[in-house]
Amino acid sequence: MDTKIYFNQSAEDTAKALGVDLSTGLTKKEADERSARYGKNRLEGGKEKTIFQMALEQLKDFLVIILIIAAVISVALGETLEGVIIIAIVVLNTILGVYQENKASNALKALKEMASPHAKVLREGKIIQVASSDVVPGDIAILEAGDYIPADLRLIETVNLKIDEAALTGESVPVEKDAQALLKEDAALGDRVNCAYMGTVITYGRGKGVITDIGMQTQMGNIAGMLSQVPDESTPLQKKLDGLGKLLGIVCLGICVLIFLLGLWHGMELFDIFMTSVSLAVAAIPEGLTVVVTVVLAMGMQKMVKCNAIIKRLGAVETLGSTTVICSDKTGTLTQNKMTIQKLYDGERVYHVSGSGYSPEGAVTDMDGREAGDSVKKLIEGGLLCNDASYHPKDESIIGDPTEGAMVVLAYKCSMEKDAWEKKYPRIQEIPFDSDRKLMSTFHKIDGQIVMYTKGAPDELLRRCEKIEIGGEAVSLDDQKREEILAQNQRFAEAALRVIGVAYRVTDRAEASLEMEDHLTFVGLMGMIDPPREEARDAVAVCKRAGIQVKMITGDHKITASAIGRQLGIETDRTVEGREISQMSDDELRQCVKKTNIFARVSPEHKVRLVDAVRADGNIAAMTGDGVNDAPSLKHADIGIAMGITGTDVSKEAADMILTDDNFASIVRAVAEGRTIYSNIRKVVGFLLSCNIGEILVILFAMLFDLPVPLVAIQLLSINLITDAFPAFALGMEKEEPGVMERKPRDPAEPIVNKKMAVAVMIQSLALAAGTLGSFLYGLYVHDSLDVARSACFFTIVLGELLRAYSARSETVSVFRMKVFENGYLNKCVLASVAFMAASIYVPFLNPVFSTVPLTVDELLAALLFAFLPMLGGELAKLMQKKLK
Repeated sequence: MDTKIYFNQSAEDTAKALGVDLSTGLTKKEADERSARYGKNRLEGGKEKTIFQMALEQLKDFLVIILIIAAVISVALGETLEGVIIIAIVVLNTILGVYQENKASNALKALKEMASPHAKVLREGKIIQVASSDVVPGDIAILEAGDYIPADLRLIETVNLKIDEAALTGESVPVEKDAQALLKEDAALGDRVNCAYMGTVITYGRGKGVITDIGMQTQMGNIAGMLSQVPDESTPLQKKLDGLGKLLGIVCLGICVLIFLLGLWHGMELFDIFMTSVSLAVAAIPEGLTVVVTVVLAMGMQKMVKCNAIIKRLGAVETLGSTTVICSDKTGTLTQNKMTIQKLYDGERVYHVSGSGYSPEGAVTDMDGREAGDSVKKLIEGGLLCNDASYHPKDESIIGDPTEGAMVVLAYKCSMEKDAWEKKYPRIQEIPFDSDRKLMSTFHKIDGQIVMYTKGAPDELLRRCEKIEIGGEAVSLDDQKREEILAQNQRFAEAALRVIGVAYRVTDRAEASLEMEDHLTFVGLMGMIDPPREEARDAVAVCKRAGIQVKMITGDHKITASAIGRQLGIETDRTVEGREISQMSDDELRQCVKKTNIFARVSPEHKVRLVDAVRADGNIAAMTGDGVNDAPSLKHADIGIAMGITGTDVSKEAADMILTDDNFASIVRAVAEGRTIYSNIRKVVGFLLSCNIGEILVILFAMLFDLPVPLVAIQLLSINLITDAFPAFALGMEKEEPGVMERKPRDPAEPIVNKKMAVAVMIQSLALAAGTLGSFLYGLYVHDSLDVARSACFFTIVLGELLRAYSARSETVSVFRMKVFENGYLNKCVLASVAFMAASIYVPFLNPVFSTVPLTVDELLAALLFAFLPMLGGELAKLMQKKLK
């Protein structure tokens, strides 16, 4: 069934189409038949992955496959220790990955829990309570304040009915419902005032509705379907590391072929050629890379907590740093989600109200900065007394309707506390708000008189006013003044302010009859809005400097979205509404999102299409949201960001990251952290690759010149897993470099090893190979000892890589211009590695294990001098990089 065929036809026609008598409801037999035909009113989810399936997913990574092959070959060649260590790395990485995935999304489960457990329905002329899963299309649902809507329905009766649909549509205030309304076929979800939807909650009034759709056919079911259809995609970092793994695979294969050919050229035995070439291929793989990257990301998750961001998925840490477009919801993220009165009008002047949100701090002044007079205080008093909300200034919270809450906060700014005012002027009668007349009135005893205050829609209120209070006196309200008031109302509305009018009447009786709301005296207008967060405005400016586009995607009205966008500095050619998106093809939408930054009145389907359109243009898209309606788009985005305070459980489960303070500025701080983490991962990759390739070149050049093997297998293994991995980990802990948010986002398609890094790695590898071979040749020919030569070679390559680690702390800044020992992690890792190297050379029982001998002072000095070459190579690489585009 499709709800859209019901909101543009009458309740009677809807009942006829569904085959139900509105006065008696369905019979038990009809309900049972429909239950058998349509099934239960439940949301369905996709099949959940088992732990074993999650583990297999982790093992599909190309780099992991290479590591497994390397481990098997190592064991086959007798290097059992190396094989066991590599397998341990793979197992550790798999456990970490499965743990993170198992903790993450179960959005469908949270969505199911939002359904109402019970529903009241009319069957055979009697109201009965049934499980919400047992309602069927055609059931007449009875609706009361506090109830959850059990399924999608067409309203057939409404009495002051208001429904909070924020979780579904993003509408910041409860929606007034009207069963008699007939809507156009293209009416947006948020405009369907004659319908109600599963999972939303009634905040005021009562009503009845005929159920049109249940289970997966509801709007909530549509969202559940979209969630279950979203495939789990690799993060940009996973894709880049997979690409790096494939590159290393090609390099390994190339090394095997090259060494095999060299072996044949030198007349070596085939078995020896095979052993040497495969051993070198295994040495080419940076075994520590996978674990180092995983640990760096995990540490990044901890750092993000300080930015008020909880990361649920390891890869999301880096993904955030590569973001090129942030698609943000408006309410509560860019705005405070606290209705605030900003403007007042007393029939003569406009007044400004300072302060924001529910803070009691603020004042009312005219445009010249003078304090407000008695005329404005009467307006504030009317809004305070004709009001059912309460305010707690200590924790800055309200209970009740947000619009009424804003009026109570305004009064508090003028030292008018509600409790004191209600004791002073007690309410003796009232005429409740009604959505038809759009007014509310309360009667009070004031100075021995009965005064009725009325508030509501300005146009409705003005029609009932015959006087206006000017300077403390009630004078006749002529047509000219009436036009002035309506014009001011229009100016407030164009500034996206929600406008409420206030009037009063002095009467001799407190009678709750609608006739009492005639012959009113107009007092003034109040203009309110959910204001932008101050820090959000600055954060949008930071995004601009960082080359990140900010797009506002909201279910709120076009005028409100445009006004908030202008205040935040979100520039756009125009504001596009959801109904326009529905008429666009995917290609047209792709072109639209390039130049449009504000989208209003959008549905969940529109949000998904917008995110997909942004990504289709090669962008890395972050999406923020707090409602159920945001969940599918959060899943579709490269990184979904949910609100921790106002967010629904569904949005939190669907997201990759949760903001604990619901603040857009926290996203920007997290982006800076993400950029730093990616920069550090690049440093780790560059460092490890240059070390491993340098080691390969040492062996390769030795073979080319028919020299003995400079490094034995245990030395290569210890270098890869100890003296490379620990400094690499320390590089991953580098602090944020200056100007990280002044750079443009990197090209999402760019690999980790780009042109600049490839050149730098080759220069550094050649420098490492030159220094190491120089030390080896010195020991071999000057001291005429292979053991001394290998020990000196081992000393030089270890110390050379450790010294180069200091140079690798920045890809652009010279080591001579930075605070060399600022990274405490690196200092400790270097000391530990130096201690290991010294022990392997000077502790007697370790000499046979590592094929080393103690070095004399002159041998040490020579090896030390050669060890500075790799660091100088790193500095040369930085100079060369500046010349590359």
